[in-house]
Amino acid sequence: MAAAKLRHRMGRFLEIAPALGPWPRIYSTSPAFADVLRLPQKQLTKVVYPLRELEQYLVADSRAGLIERKLFDPSFEDIGRAESIFAATARNRIEYLSSAVRLDHAPSLQQPEVCFIGRSNVGKSSLIKALFSLAPDVEVRISKKPGHTKKMNFFKVGKHFTLVDMPGYGYRAPEDFVDMVEAYLKERNNLKRTFLLVDSAVGITNLDNIAIEMCEEFALPYVMILTKIDKSSKGYLLKQVLQIQKFVNTQTQGCFPQLFPISAITYSGVHLLKCFIADITGSLK
Repeated sequence: MAAAKLRHRMGRFLEIAPALGPWPRIYSTSPAFADVLRLPQKQLTKVVYPLRELEQYLVADSRAGLIERKLFDPSFEDIGRAESIFAATARNRIEYLSSAVRLDHAPSLQQPEVCFIGRSNVGKSSLIKALFSLAPDVEVRISKKPGHTKKMNFFKVGKHFTLVDMPGYGYRAPEDFVDMVEAYLKERNNLKRTFLLVDSAVGITNLDNIAIEMCEEFALPYVMILTKIDKSSKGYLLKQVLQIQKFVNTQTQGCFPQLFPISAITYSGVHLLKCFIADITGSLK
């Protein structure tokens, strides 16, 4: 039964068609993203498409096939539209809704939902803050100490979707972490995608494997985000990317085949991630 559900969920991944083509002109309605598009092409690729930028370091052998499939490669026009969705305006309110320690305390919403989960100190809250950089009134608390997030925090992005910041697992995780997160992942009907953050400098840990097994068991469509890609040398990072991509390709059924690398300092890759979230929640329609 579980395997059948996984196959059904995987069919949804294939609905995301790549938007391939030459580098387009600037179409963005977001002034901030328009500034990004004025960067030199090499730097632009690194900021917007970090996985594509890494491909140039691959030697021409069989390993290249691990990341050569571009399942999600949107145009700059689509990325610009997604930027507008994440920008707070009078007509597009982006706000913190509430926190909850149990599913029955969570806000009851019909709009699509995405959640972010990962090991303590993986950079989850920092990434969410970067996603909301165009909504300065939204407070996303960041701490240098692991385990700062103790509850499920719900943020509403206009009429489009809800984003949920989950507590980190591992060091200083809440005592009721398993009950809280397992119930949410298993029973939240409007959950469209789970984003699992993995520290690219560390790789997939035993704790990450538990989270992966949970997503697989519940037949959840999920995506791996590789954080802190600027913390390692190019050679070490590429080795980690290839190992993790191979794991995704051979050891998972519900994980989206494409990785999303994110820089801890410049937050390269955030624009692409915004577009992916907007796409899977139907916000770009």
